[in-house]
Amino acid sequence: MVTRARENAIKGGYSNVEFRLGEIENLPVEDGLADLVISNCVINLSPDKARVFAEAYRVLKPEGRVMVSDIVLLKPLPPPIMNSIAAYVGCIAGAAKKTDYIAAIRAAGFQDVTIIDETPFPTQYMVNDPIVQIITEGTALPMEMINDVASSIVSVKVSAIKPG
Repeated sequence: MVTRARENAIKGGYSNVEFRLGEIENLPVEDGLADLVISNCVINLSPDKARVFAEAYRVLKPEGRVMVSDIVLLKPLPPPIMNSIAAYVGCIAGAAKKTDYIAAIRAAGFQDVTIIDETPFPTQYMVNDPIVQIITEGTALPMEMINDVASSIVSVKVSAIKPG
């Protein structure tokens, strides 16, 4: 993916971007170098979300911003789903409660933490989603419980600023 991104940047003539391979909890970036940190449904896969946001804060310049889109929970998952590898791979089992997720952003030092958008999990697509089918079959939970779980999963877009 990094190679492809670099190739696309060259094709597009984008000379102001750089792509580095690293871990989200240990970014290969110097302190205070970045203007913007973005993430699209990756933080929910990290077991240490507080560390992720601390790293984003570390690498940002003063008045830099973070913009993330992620899956969060409105209530805890039942143990069969929380312990499901398929649910983890499907970005559900690794998700944090929304309140904890936002608190981790604030605890890292960010200000003006704003939920720009919040979208419920599209339950109408559950029947055809292969990950949901694996979770349903693998956990043997009744469909009404699966629907209850689905209603507690939301996608959020959050922005925040590192103070100047």
